[in-house]
Amino acid sequence: MYESSRQTFETGWKQRLKAIRNFPPVLRMVWASGPPVVAASLLFRVIASGIPIAMLSVSRLIIDDVVASHAGRQTLPHTFWWLVASEFALAAFGSILGRTVGFFDGLFADRFTRYVSVRVMDHASGLDLAAYEEPAFYDKLERARVQATDRVAMIREAGSMLQQAITAVTLAASILLFSPWLLVVLIVCLVPAFLGESHFAFLGYSLNFSQTPVRRHMDYLRILGASKESAKELKLFGLKSFFVKRYSDLSDQIYGQNKTLARRRLCVGALLSILSAGGYYGAYAYVIYRTVTGHQSVGTMTFLAGAIAGASTNIQNIFSAFSSIADQSLFLTDLLAFFGLRTKIRSGPNALPAPRPIRLGFEFLDVTFAYPGSPRLLLDRLNFRLEPGERVALIGENGQGKTTIVKLITRLYDPTGGRILLDGVDLRDYNIDDLYREISVIFQDFMRYDISAAENIGIGCLEDSLDLEKLQLAARKSLADGVIERLPGGYQQMLGRRFEGGVDLSGGEWQKIALARAYLRDAQLLILDEPTASLDARSESQVFQRFADLTAGKMALLISHRFSTVRMADRIVVLENGRIAEQGSHRGLVAMGGLYSGMFELQASNYR
Repeated sequence: MYESSRQTFETGWKQRLKAIRNFPPVLRMVWASGPPVVAASLLFRVIASGIPIAMLSVSRLIIDDVVASHAGRQTLPHTFWWLVASEFALAAFGSILGRTVGFFDGLFADRFTRYVSVRVMDHASGLDLAAYEEPAFYDKLERARVQATDRVAMIREAGSMLQQAITAVTLAASILLFSPWLLVVLIVCLVPAFLGESHFAFLGYSLNFSQTPVRRHMDYLRILGASKESAKELKLFGLKSFFVKRYSDLSDQIYGQNKTLARRRLCVGALLSILSAGGYYGAYAYVIYRTVTGHQSVGTMTFLAGAIAGASTNIQNIFSAFSSIADQSLFLTDLLAFFGLRTKIRSGPNALPAPRPIRLGFEFLDVTFAYPGSPRLLLDRLNFRLEPGERVALIGENGQGKTTIVKLITRLYDPTGGRILLDGVDLRDYNIDDLYREISVIFQDFMRYDISAAENIGIGCLEDSLDLEKLQLAARKSLADGVIERLPGGYQQMLGRRFEGGVDLSGGEWQKIALARAYLRDAQLLILDEPTASLDARSESQVFQRFADLTAGKMALLISHRFSTVRMADRIVVLENGRIAEQGSHRGLVAMGGLYSGMFELQASNYR
């Protein structure tokens, strides 16, 4: 037991000292968040640090003059009331400085939180899609989001430590002039408390780190218990008690762990605080003894008592702040580790612009793909072409690689093996942002943005997001114009129920908005993943009556389980086990009597 505690203590200190290296990069973030505000805060802290020693010095002179006058040894000097006025001025100036520092700290907190939050958001949105497939990534992201706001206190503490350090140095120097041993006693008695607090702070970090997955689970349960999406099933299936109990159990687990650590910290901290108090009052008693024995004046006693109290408090605060900063630097490890994540899907140094127009199309050559950490091949040496102006439908049972082809052709992932060519050039040789501009995609799980109808369509092409005529044209192509005309606010109507005045839409209406988003983008490749899944039969028919016109001069890749949809494609590709099992026209595949014909007959039988 003892050996285990000792190893934990030593390991903890090694990690703390190593984590201190995290502080300089964060200081650079601090400065970048607002140089004028940071500089002003530091300046006023340095000035404020000299107020305590100045007030003690003036107070000493005042008390000695009063004692001398009361004893009849001398009258009050003519400078006496100036000394009193000076002490008042110093007190007032110190109060103003404190409020000024608080003012700049408030400004800094807002600027730093904004700066780090924007960086976290920007960095997270630029990472590879593969990162979002890993649970460990969400733990890192969650800790980074927390650090974006929680580390403000640490930065303030660092500023306070600087101020306290200057104050402590001035007070310690004055004590040193009278008795070096007093200062040594103070420091020696404070060190154990510092080490104890630091040890428990490290244990608190370790516990918090280990609790991250549980806290994420609790956040998920909170969402399940209070969201529109889950409300219906919660009521109908009687799930309220089930989820509430699961949340309560996890919450009790966290509470129990925190309580155990807090109890240990209280007991040990209380014992160590007695030692610290003994050091202070021992030094104080020595000063009183020297005064009553006539070795120093009452003013000097008051000065030293104030200096000892101030030095003790400030040294203790410095130790505590340093310990806290060292321990919170461990948390910065999470933030900096998150910023250290690098994307693999990116443009090369001499990336080519995407071809416009595309002349040869896309070609998959022996393409193999498996998701990171999974041995299962979703595509197995696939060979596939998509030529300019061609409309190709991908069908197959779930998990056969349809959506994977979409993710690869849009370079959200790179293939595990083989190559994907665009006009005979490897897709990885093109500028990725330029490539994205030539592709328009609506995924089956498209986003429903709680913003205005115009913005919902406009995000399909930000360059045209303010062009109302283009937005209206895209809406007409997708049949979203009828939906928008019925909205109270038209194109400026807020959609969704998240914000005041928002109007929610049906699944089919949302899908028409999403299709408009795809049609707004002047892309050479149009990819539609289950584009009519939420549409009624009439709307589906209307969409595909104009499908040929909407895809004229474009390549179109269509994924659908509805054979009424895929039969409109020029070529139908049937996937099985990550390979092409069959391909051809609807009529030809039905006549072949193979896999496609069987799926078609199965679906058609449901309507007979």
